[in-house]
Amino acid sequence: MELGNLRPAPGSVKTRKRVGRGQGSGLGGTCTRGHKGDKSRSGARLKRNFEGGQTPLQRRLPKRGFKNIHRVEYVAINLDALQKLIDKTGQTTFDVSSFVALGLARKTDKVKILGRGNLSTPVHLSVHAISASAKNAIEAVGGSVQIV
Repeated sequence: MELGNLRPAPGSVKTRKRVGRGQGSGLGGTCTRGHKGDKSRSGARLKRNFEGGQTPLQRRLPKRGFKNIHRVEYVAINLDALQKLIDKTGQTTFDVSSFVALGLARKTDKVKILGRGNLSTPVHLSVHAISASAKNAIEAVGGSVQIV
C-alpha cells in the first residue's frame, strides 16, 4: 500500500446531488425546494428566532428585573484558602499583585477577603475590601489589613 493508491472504503463516499440541471435529470424545475415561498428563493435566511409570523417567544415573555450598572464585582478569597496559601508558599504578606501572580485573580479584578475558615498565622494584607468577621479574625492572630 502506498500513498498514491489510497482509496476510501467502498460505499463511504457518496456523489453530490446536482440539482437544477434540467428536467431530464429528474432534479430540475423546483430543484427539490418545493413551490414558491421564502425558502425556495436564493439567499433565503430566516432570522434565528423567526416563528412564521407568530409573535416570537422573547417578545411574548415579560421583562423582569434589572441589572445594576454600579455593582462592583469582587473576587472572594476566604480565610481557609488564605491559610492554605501561607502553608504552601510560606508567604505572610499579600497584596493584589501577589494574588494575581498566584492565579487567584486577574489584573483588573478587585479582591475581597471573607471570613470562612480559621487563620493561625499572622498575615499582612493589602486588598480592596474585607468582611468584618475576616478583619476580626486576622487582627486576633496579630495580622493587619490595609484597604487599597
